Amino acid sequence: MSARNCFLTLLCLCLLLFAWQARAEEARPMTQEARPMVQEARPLAEDPVTEKRMLAIADELRCLVCQNETIAASNADLARDLRREIRSMIGAGKSDTEILGFMVERYGDFVLYRPPFKATTWLLWLLPPLFLLLGLVGARLYLIHRSRRLSAAAALPAETIRRAQHLLADELPADSSTPVTP
Repeated sequence: MSARNCFLTLLCLCLLLFAWQARAEEARPMTQEARPMVQEARPLAEDPVTEKRMLAIADELRCLVCQNETIAASNADLARDLRREIRSMIGAGKSDTEILGFMVERYGDFVLYRPPFKATTWLLWLLPPLFLLLGLVGARLYLIHRSRRLSAAAALPAETIRRAQHLLADELPADSSTPVTP
């Protein structure tokens, strides 16, 4: 593999890393600018404080149907039911932590946009950087091995060097300090 191919491979790896990061950015909860478009699609609670709190909690939860939207942004039936459930839990006086805990207990850590670092989710957090590191180490080892192989192939055998020296010694005049001009 030539240096150009190695460069292109590393460039592709970098592009994949940036695409992965961009994908993670897309999966984050909605911004305040995008929220007015979503509010048209769902019924509002009678109390604006309850609705605001429900939206803050819903921005932390992933829609299990869409999987790439928050339940605040999703129009799926399950998302509507979960928003209604959050409103009823807020009305019952539950705290945000209790509501999120209930959702995690019911649907697992997958429902959270930012799952906690614990025994069941450590692979989710550590494998992407580990694979990147392994890819870089593998590329480095390949390049080192390749350069050694090329330098070994470029080295001449001792017999060839001896023959070349013998031929050169035959062509040189007796006074070897003067260079030979063609």
